[in-house]
Formats: sequence, C-alpha cells, structure tokens
Amino acid sequence: MSTTPAEAPVAVDPVPTDGPMIETQDLTKMYGELYALNRLNLTLHKGDVYGFIGPNGAGKTTTMRILATLLNPTWGEAYVCGQSIYTGAKDIRRAIGYMPDFFGVYDDMKVIEYLEFFAAAYRIKGPARKKICEEVLELVDLTYKRDALVTSLSRGMTQRLGLARVLLHNPQVLLLDEPASGLDPRARIEIRGLLKELRAMGKTILVSSHILPELADICNKIGIIEQGVLLVNGAVVDVMKQVRADIVLNIAVASRMNEAATLLEAIADVASVEDKNGVLIVRLGENVIQYTFLARTLIENGFELTLFKEDEINLETAFMHLTKGITS
Repeated sequence: MSTTPAEAPVAVDPVPTDGPMIETQDLTKMYGELYALNRLNLTLHKGDVYGFIGPNGAGKTTTMRILATLLNPTWGEAYVCGQSIYTGAKDIRRAIGYMPDFFGVYDDMKVIEYLEFFAAAYRIKGPARKKICEEVLELVDLTYKRDALVTSLSRGMTQRLGLARVLLHNPQVLLLDEPASGLDPRARIEIRGLLKELRAMGKTILVSSHILPELADICNKIGIIEQGVLLVNGAVVDVMKQVRADIVLNIAVASRMNEAATLLEAIADVASVEDKNGVLIVRLGENVIQYTFLARTLIENGFELTLFKEDEINLETAFMHLTKGITS
C-alpha cells in the first residue's frame, strides 16, 4: 500500500490545526413536525476518528449531508475546517471527502478513467493527475483493476474505488456514510484495514455504521444517535465505563477450581462467582475498582493462575444498554 497521496494542486484555504475540524451547535433538521436531527452538538479535532452509531433512520446520513453542504439545516450552526456551512460551502467542499452509502458510477468507464475524470474536476492537471490517480489506486489496493470496467467490480471493490475518489484532492476531513454496508466479511475486513491506514495518515474521519463491531477498533471517539437525538458522545473508553456498573473478571487456575471459587466468594469485595466452562466469572462489588489483591490472595493460598483479566465490554453491549427503551 502507498503512503500519503501527494498534495494535489487544489486551491484550499489553510486548515486550522489548533481548532476543531468539525463542530456543530444545536444542529437541527425538521421535516414538518418530525425531527430528523434534534440539537446535535459535536466536536472533532484533527486526527479524530469518530464512530457515528445508530439504526437506520437515526439521523446519521442527514448529519453528513449537512456537513457536506448538500442539505440545509432547519436551524443551528456547523463549521468544517473552520468554515461555516452557510458562508463557506465552496471552501468546505474543497477540504472534505464525502462518500455516501450508495454513489453513482459510469458504466462505460475504466477504473483509471473514472478517477482521472474526477481528478480533472478537482483541477488536477498534467502529470500530477496521473500520479495522484495511481497513488490512490495503490492505497486502496486496486492497482490490478486499473483497466477494468467500473461495472465489473464487486461491491467491496466499488466501495474502495469510492474511497479512492474522495482521496484524490487529499482532503483533511472524510465523511464516510456506512462504508461497510452490504459487504461480505472479507470486504469488511479490507475496508476496516483501509480506514486504519487513513487514521495513521492523520485524517479526521466521521464514519457512520449500524454494524457496531466494525467501529470497535478503529475509532477513538463514538456517538450513539437514536431518533435524531445524540444519546452518548465521548471517548470510547469513557462510553464503556458509562455502561458498566461494576467490574467483571475472568479468572482460571491450574487445579482445584472449586476451592478457588469458594475462597473468592468469601472475600467481602466480591459480589458473585460463577464457574463458566472452567473459567471463574468474578463480579466485584459496587465501586470496587482495584482488584489485584484477588490475584495475590489466590497465589498466597497455593493456586497457580492461568488466566486473570478484566472482561471487556463491547460497542454492541454499550449500544443495547444505552438505547434500551428508545429503539423502535
């Protein structure tokens, strides 16, 4: 895979490095009496990868279309790269790469022709155009398909081509609307790997999905939205702490499992112990944070530890917990 695509000769105002790359203030979109988006407040800084999670119809696409200056809000304000969506639409479009869930392709074009067409639209000329097209093809691992017709590509390849297209002008902000939607498992893994590479390149990325595990190891921040309302917004680790009322440990010993369970159950800070397929599921009491004393107690009583780790909560569990009673 390639390194960062070369700078394209596109006239883009300097992007602020100290201020937010994306900021919304009470952003609202209504259709009649229906709130598609209800007072959304988001802040993304340079290098943030923000996972926008919610079921279909939650308001994810509406948000991205507003940020891409393709849809006007009913009220509220949004800034992208320091530019207002009301007064700086032209500058915003030059500074972002927006990839909708489904996008049109040209049936009679080859892959390289498709990219060169859009590179020309960005006023990338001469040798620079050819160079940047080849670089983004390498980045998304489609070089071997450069002369294939666009219509011959699989869904996964088409998604990667879509990412290549939005990278042509080296945007600082990427708006990716469900890039893994409809893909088979292998294609989803490939897209996830590509997003990690873009993250390493320092791009600020807003990526939406209703497939929760897709975002677990990509994002540093997440937001959970339902019926236009942002229910949760923050760092991934902080969101996980929100949904966990207590700490659960997975503990295993080389022998005498029943004796170990009895010993742990007798400790005041342990709420419960359950043997699950040879692993003790130990739930600590409320507000108990430190648990290294459990390992010390087992070792001092002659037990050989083979497993001692905190049970991790995942995004799917967080989503189900935080949207309980709200999802339709």
